[in-house]
Amino acid sequence: MELNDKLEILADAAKYDASCASSGAPKRSSEGKDGIGATNGMGICHSYTPDGRCVSLLKILLTNFCVYDCQYCVNRRTSNVPRARFTVQEVVKLTVDFYLRNYIDGLFLSSGIIQSADYTMEQLVAIARELREVHQFRGYIHLKTIPDADPALIDAAGRYADRLSVNIELPTQDSVQRLAPEKNVHTIKLAMGNIRLRLDEKEAEPKAPKFAPAGQSTQMIVGADASDDQRILTTAETLYGSYKLKRVYYSAFSPIPQSPKSVPLAPPPMLREHRLYQADFLLRSYGFQVGELLPAAGNLALDIDPKLAWALANREHFPMDLNRAEPAMIARIPGIGLRNAKRIVELRRMRQVRYADLTRLKCSMKKIAPFIITADYRPVRDTTASEVLRRAMADVPEQMPLWPELQAA
Repeated sequence: MELNDKLEILADAAKYDASCASSGAPKRSSEGKDGIGATNGMGICHSYTPDGRCVSLLKILLTNFCVYDCQYCVNRRTSNVPRARFTVQEVVKLTVDFYLRNYIDGLFLSSGIIQSADYTMEQLVAIARELREVHQFRGYIHLKTIPDADPALIDAAGRYADRLSVNIELPTQDSVQRLAPEKNVHTIKLAMGNIRLRLDEKEAEPKAPKFAPAGQSTQMIVGADASDDQRILTTAETLYGSYKLKRVYYSAFSPIPQSPKSVPLAPPPMLREHRLYQADFLLRSYGFQVGELLPAAGNLALDIDPKLAWALANREHFPMDLNRAEPAMIARIPGIGLRNAKRIVELRRMRQVRYADLTRLKCSMKKIAPFIITADYRPVRDTTASEVLRRAMADVPEQMPLWPELQAA
């Protein structure tokens, strides 16, 4: 098979893996040194640099052959899809060639399991080792780790990769046993624990050899099983606390041709994935807990974002006086983010915060108005029922025109 044909198959097969951002990678550059490539502090794949450049990874699988038969996976053993496999040298050549052509800033490399977990992991490590040691590649490298592989191989991967990831895929052990019986949740968590242990050792001893400086991440599939958003976020909250993950990524299940009957025939709403990312950000950065966002079993609201949903369910905190409230509570007001919460606190050290100040800060005034008090403003109807406010603030789907240029004419 020609290299271009392999690339077409294995790049397409990698699109289902969402955990490919490079945030947290150390800054490196080959300027004035041997080697090629550089990293910066920006996320790769779905982010932009301050000057507007889109930066991206070469995101591929080593192979989409796999000995596992995970029911939700397009590359499962019984799936009828075109198969391909790169050699180690082919992945190295593609990475270097694409970088020199200014196509990419780094490599995101995953793989199906071939022969054995150890053999597959050896191949992944060999690619990273050759890029780093032979080609002096200083760009970003993200390696998927195979949980069943020898821990020594995962240690080796951490010496060459910026970030490692171990995908848990499903939020409950029952779902894993039903849809991916060849996988073991205990083994997955053991691998995460070993990576965390190595990260902790490096943090305690800065002179120790480097190990995955951008940390570790994981991914959960949304909608492949019956797990609701509360269960998914509870699992994520546990993973963050137990393994110090940098990120949990969420990927909406995508049905494939000839899907087995054990998985749904229709995908979940894409907005559900988006709401989970919003809720996850509230857990990581705003101090929310899952029990606050979803006090009972069920899914996040689709018509309003999780922060607004929490505010409408906890009206006793509002309207909140911005000149008196604690900074952490100001950040919980719908329409105010962490940066503006900090700016408001800095401003009130000098004078009273006024309504016009929020406009200048470009806060979402429609969303913020019912929940705040300033030196010159108080909501006229601060006792308005939450359901009324919800209807007024709900995200209304917009029908996009087919031919906008004709409507503008």
